[in-house]
Amino acid sequence: MLAAALLVLGIALGALITMATYATELRRIARFLQAREPRSNARATTAVGVPGIRDLADAVNTELDRSSRERVDAQRHQDEFQRDLSALSHDIRTPLTGAKGYLQLAYDETDASTRQLHLAAATSRIDSTTALLDELFAYTKSTDPDLTLNMQPVALRPLIERVLVGHYPEFEKRGWEPELCMPDEAPGRELVVLADPDALARILENLVTNAVRHGSDAPRVLVQLTDRGEASVTVENPVASTASIDTARLFDRFYQADSARHAAGSGLGLAVSANLAHAMGMGLTAHLSDAAPRSLSITLTCPR
Repeated sequence: MLAAALLVLGIALGALITMATYATELRRIARFLQAREPRSNARATTAVGVPGIRDLADAVNTELDRSSRERVDAQRHQDEFQRDLSALSHDIRTPLTGAKGYLQLAYDETDASTRQLHLAAATSRIDSTTALLDELFAYTKSTDPDLTLNMQPVALRPLIERVLVGHYPEFEKRGWEPELCMPDEAPGRELVVLADPDALARILENLVTNAVRHGSDAPRVLVQLTDRGEASVTVENPVASTASIDTARLFDRFYQADSARHAAGSGLGLAVSANLAHAMGMGLTAHLSDAAPRSLSITLTCPR
């Protein structure tokens, strides 16, 4: 009887000691979390190997690591956003400053023909600002999670031809002859893809515009059917150098290769294209070739 009583007493004491140990460790971890600075790298530790407490400390540290990564990512995105705002402010302010200068010259000019030249230069710079704001609006719209798309069959050939014809004055000025390569189409059997017509037109327009602005020779548009039955549209253009082009960042907003920073454009066109392609379930990829002639190829993969 005494032995049984001692056994019960021992079990009770052991349970009390265990509970006290658990309570002590839990309070220590709680105090650690309360005192820990948000930017601290301190981690939760345990002085004893009590079952469950070490697992709790590991779980706490895993959550702290996740929170730290999110904080670093948020700060990086904030820094990028601030840089983007600075770049955008500069891109808007520069042509407006030029326009203001030309308007002042026109105001002071007494010769009518010279005044008209100054006014034309001011108008050109205002048009550049308008185009930049239009691209910014298009980018904002393309990132809208509630963007409404009217998906329907769209014939590729007439759409691509319309985009190329729209750039004919620029091709003619450069002496370029763009090339369109497509699979043979039987009468009444046009190659069609499933897309929003306006969004697809915007993507193709941006790809061709990018080729015209930054290419060193006429672009080639290649349309093919993939093994999965999809249609791929590749806009390929020779470039003077591939060294400054980062294909991993090509579709980031405001990204411009070093060689393109003094050319027209905001760095938003390809970002808009990537957003619209994603919204329509399409793929958009870029590839550089260093083989002569060096070239940049951007491929849009479309469901049919």
